[in-house]
Amino acid sequence: MIALPLPGGATRAYTPRTEPLALTGAGPLTSRTVFSAAHVVADPYADTTPDGPAAVDWDATLAFRRHLWSHGLGVAEAMDTAQRGMGLDWAGAAELIRRSAAEAKAVGGRIACGVGTDQLTLSADLVTIRRAYEEQLAVVEESGAQAILMASRALAATATGPEDYLEVYGHLLRQAAEPVILHWLGPMFDPALEGYWGSSDLDAATDVFLEVIAAHPDKVDGIKVSLLDAGREIALRRRLPDGVRCYTGDDFHYPELIAGDAHGFSHALLGIFDPLGPLAAEAVRVLDTGDTAGFRALLDPTVELSRHLFQTPTRYYKTGVVFLAWLAGHQDHFTMAGGLQSARSLPHLARAYELADGLGLFPDPARAESRMRSLLTVYGVPQ
Repeated sequence: MIALPLPGGATRAYTPRTEPLALTGAGPLTSRTVFSAAHVVADPYADTTPDGPAAVDWDATLAFRRHLWSHGLGVAEAMDTAQRGMGLDWAGAAELIRRSAAEAKAVGGRIACGVGTDQLTLSADLVTIRRAYEEQLAVVEESGAQAILMASRALAATATGPEDYLEVYGHLLRQAAEPVILHWLGPMFDPALEGYWGSSDLDAATDVFLEVIAAHPDKVDGIKVSLLDAGREIALRRRLPDGVRCYTGDDFHYPELIAGDAHGFSHALLGIFDPLGPLAAEAVRVLDTGDTAGFRALLDPTVELSRHLFQTPTRYYKTGVVFLAWLAGHQDHFTMAGGLQSARSLPHLARAYELADGLGLFPDPARAESRMRSLLTVYGVPQ
């Protein structure tokens, strides 16, 4: 029995599981392409400050990627889950891309990496923004990874209308060596991206987004949509050109979007698959057999945890992701780049522990309980 804190100072008794969820699947995923956006492990011994460059524990960071690959998942690298723009700067991201891509090649893992403009300040002209994108695209392509063209804070701040997005993205797609994934990240994940594609009206923005794709369908492998609106994603994926995939980034509705309907389905590129990796892979293997009900039975119960981790302010979901990685034994500490471990409250973390434990996500429930108790002790919660 463990006493978990509630908002307001009270506690509640919780009885942890004694065994993890039994998972039996192995082998590649066949019916869906599934990426997990992966977090970075900070170096707890580095003498850093929140506004200084991230100090990364490279061994632990790469070990976590091998964990994801071992379950048949692809890794989406240097994305917002890796604290891109929230603790990890471009220099750190470039090093992460090079190291992870080399590791992927060594173990035969699938990898796609984020290309953005975060080496810039927000005050940049369109030519400078385009060159920043080109610099990052070159790093990803030279590493041998697939490119994910991420939304740019600088472009959002500089663009005066849809035509600026069409010009910048058109230029990048024309020169991309291989088909890329276009990433539309909503303002709930990053407020600086409000009005992306030239309009705060999502219908108008969608039309511009589709115009970019229609002009270069041979250079777009797929789109990653993170708007937390299942209906809008379904409508968008039905309008995609043949051969262009939709990778759901909806951490609230992913089971139904991946399962699909009579008109199609979404593949996946999700931050929640960082803590859910083995369970998510098991569910997709069930789906590979045509058993949609079995897939939903495994994955639907995880939505409550995902909605909890991604609750407003959504951009701080990374704290819960790293917290669960610590409890699961993927790292030896709960320290994050930029001190982001302080971004969620103790009751929030306690509920995340309870939900994850209830799902059987921890390979060693006793270790997870012990680590949870140690955190509660630091916060002064009596046990």
